[in-house]
Amino acid sequence: MSTAVKSTVPKSVVRRRRLRTLPVYVILWLVGAVMVTPLLYALISGFKSTDQLSSNTFGLPHPWVTSNYTSLLGSGPFWRSVGSSTLIAVATALLTVGASALAAYALARFAFRGREVLFTVFTMGLMFPFAVAILPLFILLRTFGLLDNPWGVILPQAAFGLPMTIVILRGFFREIPGELEEAATLDGCSSFGFFWRILLPLARPALGTVSVLAIVGSWNNFLLPLLVFSEPTWWTVPVGIQQFQGQYASDVARIFAYLVLAMAPALAFYAVAERQLIGGITLGATKG
Repeated sequence: MSTAVKSTVPKSVVRRRRLRTLPVYVILWLVGAVMVTPLLYALISGFKSTDQLSSNTFGLPHPWVTSNYTSLLGSGPFWRSVGSSTLIAVATALLTVGASALAAYALARFAFRGREVLFTVFTMGLMFPFAVAILPLFILLRTFGLLDNPWGVILPQAAFGLPMTIVILRGFFREIPGELEEAATLDGCSSFGFFWRILLPLARPALGTVSVLAIVGSWNNFLLPLLVFSEPTWWTVPVGIQQFQGQYASDVARIFAYLVLAMAPALAFYAVAERQLIGGITLGATKG
């Protein structure tokens, strides 16, 4: 007859553990409240009129003005900016991740002279601020006729996104066992076949992480689209916000509504991709 031995933890120990973790939870709740409060304020303010914002700044709307949101949802310029941002963000992510994956594969799996020097050059790109390159970048884009062209935003964004993406992917690619590559080579798999059929599927968490970072970075980019696009056809969401704010400077409630609707796609995307992003970062930290 087998008897199960139960290990019990004294209540005093459990109480001490809870007291030690209590400040952490309090700090997390305070940080969460600080971050959520402006979003809630902007959301509620979008349902007010400008007069209500002046007389009732922090209270609930009375009555609720839904026309601020419905008028924007039915406007063509808003959806055009959302479509432009989506197209540029997806194209930037595909180009950045594709080029970085090939470069990281070569830097991680091939031994050649100057490999570490070349990798150091890429890492130095992390310290190069984007604002410094504005003037020469504008001259270069004008020379190649890429102003008022989405490629004038996609290509520079992909170029500036390469260093971080290569650093992240190289760390993942180096953790793939060499025996796996040797077995694939013995089975007749070429170097590119190993990269395409085996390495990329194994590095899916890392690819998902860098893709999310590239898309979010492109969506939030304001300076480069403002520099490249002078016509409203390709205005992105941040540029659209700036132009809308200048056009409706006196209608503050409608500006709040525009800000909330502009943030909604990015927040929705992050909510969907959060597990992939956290999982990739966690896996990378564990391997490192």
